[in-house]
Amino acid sequence: MTNGNLLTDNPELYEARFPDPGRLAGRWAEDCLRRHRAGPRVLDMGCGTGRDAAHLHGGGRTVTGADLSEAMLAHARERHPGPVYVRADLHGFDLGRAAFDAVVCLDSSLLYCHTDTQLDGFLSSCRQALGPGGLLVAEMRNGAHFLGRPDLLGTPAVNTFTWRGTAYRSTTTLTVDRAARLLRRIRVWTSDDGTPPVEQRSAWRLLFPQELRHVLAAHGFEVLELHDGPGPRTEPPWQDGQLPGRTADADRLHVVARLGMSAH
Repeated sequence: MTNGNLLTDNPELYEARFPDPGRLAGRWAEDCLRRHRAGPRVLDMGCGTGRDAAHLHGGGRTVTGADLSEAMLAHARERHPGPVYVRADLHGFDLGRAAFDAVVCLDSSLLYCHTDTQLDGFLSSCRQALGPGGLLVAEMRNGAHFLGRPDLLGTPAVNTFTWRGTAYRSTTTLTVDRAARLLRRIRVWTSDDGTPPVEQRSAWRLLFPQELRHVLAAHGFEVLELHDGPGPRTEPPWQDGQLPGRTADADRLHVVARLGMSAH
């Protein structure tokens, strides 16, 4: 068995496994930006394959997509042109002072800040990147959802899909590392083309709603919205025109925060 991240290393396979033909995540992010009157300059941090960045660009915004994966960035430049794509680490980045009106961080990218130091580094970088009054729009797993839910942990979940004639099967097991405050994931990929199995180990920060409020305030952000849906990955998913909810205990967490005028 080999180690690696099959989807990150193969962006086309990633898009096949997680199709978004209606650009739901990008439309949701655009709705947040529009409702809170964000300016046109947007940084999509953790842009992955570039689908959301390209959607925002198509709506008339000036978009920079940033990611740590060179494979993802190469795919984005070829398949989803329009934005400028750059390599950057969300734990700490410098893409220009007050260079953006909004930072978008979708699909739990923010939760790759595993430690308080990494989270502080991300928010400090956002504070530098945003002009006064700039927005942070983020969407992620909700750590609170795992409280008292042992049924979500330890039992392997199996998913199968077919891409280019090859059947792929993923077996995913989640566990909670309480000491580190991480949700750890082991995912084993197998396929019917004779390729050796690939084991992928990853983790997300277990970030709770009130904790998120606190750390955002500490970095000079005012929370405008903090809720569990509707959003692009909720069930049922967000639809055009829907306003944010008022609860924060389901499996996704959505936040819109504005940088204070004196935060710089």
